[in-house]
Amino acid sequence: MTTYPPIDDHGIVGDLQTAALVSAAGTIDWWCAPRFDSPSVFASLLDSDKGGYCSLAVETSNAVTIRQLYLPDTAILLTRFSGPDGVGEVADFMEPIRGTEPAERHRLVRVARVVRGSFTFTLECRPRFDYARATHTLDRVDERTAVFRSDIAELHLQSTDPIALHPDGGDITARFTLSAGERAAVVLTTAPPGADFTSAPMWATIAREFDQCRRFWQTWLRSSTYRGRWRDMVNRSAITLKLLTYAPTGAPIAAATMGLPEQIGGERNWDYRYTWIRDASLTMRALSDLGFTEEPFAFRRWLRDRVDAGGTASGEPLQIMYRVDGDPHLDETTLPHLEGYQGSAPVRVGNGAADQIQLDIYGEAADALAQGTDMAAIAGWRTFCGLVDWLADNWDRPDEGIWETRGGRQEFTYSRLMTWVAFDRSIRMATAQSRPADVVRWTAERDAVFRQIIDRGWSEKRRAFVQHFATDVLDASLLLMPRMRFLSPTDPMWLSTLDAMDKELVSDSLVYRYDPEASPDGLRGTEGTFNLCSFLYVEALARTGRVQQARYAFDKMLTYANHVGLFAEEIGPSGEQLGNFPQAFTHLALIAAAIALDEELDRAEAEPPSD
Repeated sequence: MTTYPPIDDHGIVGDLQTAALVSAAGTIDWWCAPRFDSPSVFASLLDSDKGGYCSLAVETSNAVTIRQLYLPDTAILLTRFSGPDGVGEVADFMEPIRGTEPAERHRLVRVARVVRGSFTFTLECRPRFDYARATHTLDRVDERTAVFRSDIAELHLQSTDPIALHPDGGDITARFTLSAGERAAVVLTTAPPGADFTSAPMWATIAREFDQCRRFWQTWLRSSTYRGRWRDMVNRSAITLKLLTYAPTGAPIAAATMGLPEQIGGERNWDYRYTWIRDASLTMRALSDLGFTEEPFAFRRWLRDRVDAGGTASGEPLQIMYRVDGDPHLDETTLPHLEGYQGSAPVRVGNGAADQIQLDIYGEAADALAQGTDMAAIAGWRTFCGLVDWLADNWDRPDEGIWETRGGRQEFTYSRLMTWVAFDRSIRMATAQSRPADVVRWTAERDAVFRQIIDRGWSEKRRAFVQHFATDVLDASLLLMPRMRFLSPTDPMWLSTLDAMDKELVSDSLVYRYDPEASPDGLRGTEGTFNLCSFLYVEALARTGRVQQARYAFDKMLTYANHVGLFAEEIGPSGEQLGNFPQAFTHLALIAAAIALDEELDRAEAEPPSD
């Protein structure tokens, strides 16, 4: 590889413990194993020369059209090649791992076949273990098998048919021709060092795994209750959120990647392969709103365990993010040997924001826990009450805020909003489930937060709620105010805030988080519009009654999805996707916007026409 594909030029496949990105050219250029947050096996997305990749594509001198799509309602990715020589394709999939035990081995299956004509396929497998820091040796090479060994991990390559694997230094290449009706599968298996080698797979095994993978996703999706106007996009978003959830613990990650830039060549490059309390809670709210129950239940269990465990890097009862197994240690370091996507350095692994104080997380956590009744268990309720009692003593402090700014702590309005949510949901749970709690104090603190937001978070000058109490800067995170039931979507103060955001933060339906020049965040450079905020804007417009404006904004936003319906974190100045990919924040907000817009359109269509 000598160039970088666009960030959005990818589909994602996964087994609910790890995930890989496959470019539209048929290249796996990102895969970490055995977990989402493990060191990489392939990382050419962060260094096209050093990072490592596995390419399987057609070789032809004629013009070839390449299209990528998912098998309907599944996470099976098809990359199709068509041209004068015929039609061929590569199907990539990872069968979901059942159960709750972490797996040591992970299998990624790549099936090449020709539908019409004849194609020669080329295979290149060039792993670079541990973010390209570990050397490896090549062992046991024949026509169907090869083993790449390192002190960190191993990669076993096996094919169903003899395809004449050739050593190329410590890597493997192959070239084979298939005619109409013929096929060959290449299976990549990650394993711990010294793992036993398994026999080459047979076609019956591959066919069974393919069918099991297809049935798993289609069966899972049948639990969705969504029957609205944007079913394909909502289903794809739901599958993406499921793919980003670590099944052994129920913890969802923020994105599948690390280091992808918010500005090409800039320094805003973060590691998002961890579980943020905020992102995860909103993810589970989206899945719950679609009718899924297993995933929210598992996450609530994981969240209760975090409250019970304590021992956070920040010293607070909850940390803003954890590893998927609940480990609070996410030391941030840089990988100077990697150039970064299109030269966007530094490449960071780990996340130094883990020790920040972000008081909003208690509101998102309480909102997530309030979605079910399992907090009524005695031990869980006592632990939760202790958390809320702690918040009653500690909510009135500055913090770093939802956007994890590195420019100093402030009294952020959004953080206050979510502490209000924490008290409000706690009171509701105590009342609904008849559980003992200091409801009198919680109510007093809730009302004190409310008064503070109105008195200090509202700017008469701007006629809007503002980012924090010491500024008149606007912040798109406050688009969540109506959804959190802090105020009515038709409240005059909210309508005025929405109008102010529309003038300052919205650009052709795309929404910026805030203005970093007016409110410095401690980082150099700029960023694109934030996809989460663009979909929150749609939801807010719909709930406010501006239904046609909301629908127009939503339809325009969907045009920025990639060819298989996936979104990164941001949209750049030329309409390109930026940031880590795919981004859970974006897809959960898409689901919420679609549900809100459907409900408001249905309501409008049911109303009799006015005279």
